[in-house]
Amino acid sequence: MGKLLIVGTVAFDVIETPFAKTDKIMGGAANYIAVAAAQFGVNAAIVSIVGEDYPQPFLNLLTDRNIDISGIEIVKGGKSFFWSGKYHNDMNVRDTLETQLNVLSDFKPVVPKAYKDAKVLMLGNLHPKIQLDILKQMNKKPNLVVLDTMDYWMNNTWELLVEVISKVDVITINDQEARQLTGEYSLVKAAQKIMNMGVKYVVIKKGEHGVLLFHQDSVFFAPALPLEEVFDPTGAGDTFAGGMVGFLAKTDDYSFENIKNAVIYGSNLASFCVEKFGAERVLELSKEEIRERLFRFKELTQFEMKIA
Repeated sequence: MGKLLIVGTVAFDVIETPFAKTDKIMGGAANYIAVAAAQFGVNAAIVSIVGEDYPQPFLNLLTDRNIDISGIEIVKGGKSFFWSGKYHNDMNVRDTLETQLNVLSDFKPVVPKAYKDAKVLMLGNLHPKIQLDILKQMNKKPNLVVLDTMDYWMNNTWELLVEVISKVDVITINDQEARQLTGEYSLVKAAQKIMNMGVKYVVIKKGEHGVLLFHQDSVFFAPALPLEEVFDPTGAGDTFAGGMVGFLAKTDDYSFENIKNAVIYGSNLASFCVEKFGAERVLELSKEEIRERLFRFKELTQFEMKIA
């Protein structure tokens, strides 16, 4: 089992859906990734920043799961990153109501000494400059570096983003971002262009329509589990990434065949995430529930076929 280092936001979210609205809850990519990865019992640490206003009980939810938070800087007198969003009846559509960078605007990450040799590095959705800084702080390149990014960085920090992409093994983006990054409508062509930028594996998330994994000339498709109701999609993509890197850190196998398994494990955890607000559902999961739903994924994708 290898160490896992997670870099990303630890934040407050306020979420409104057609069903209900929250007060400030535990949010941020690093939280979702870490809570999902913790399901695999890996040695994981977070590098992030919060203000003095961030509640200790939220941090305890991480330490209770053996997640190292020594890399989370707490700024005295500072205010934590805050995001507020509203979903419509079509839960694929949301409006960002408010974003406050607060302490994140001056974030200078410091990798804990104990994790400078991490085997798996998850670079959550942040400024490419921060992601490059983390890579430079590692003793050597991890066995697997996974990058998450978004359209904002494509629009505003193109050259830095291309530099980061050239240094990672896996990129996870959604279908719209893949098209924007490459100018290709076909996701097959888009994935090939991204691999030509230096990436070994391209993971394209399609929300309720599943996930595509590309490697060289091979393609793997993992469906999303059909759910009767989606309560809150916030953090589902980060939960997927956390499940994927958690599984890979545990198995210490970074082959295409094993990344296929990792994609299914990530999709499995993401399917739980959407059932309640924030990370609440993943925080309360039992091993039995995870295992039972994995069998549902297996039944969904395996079949006997006779070819005439």
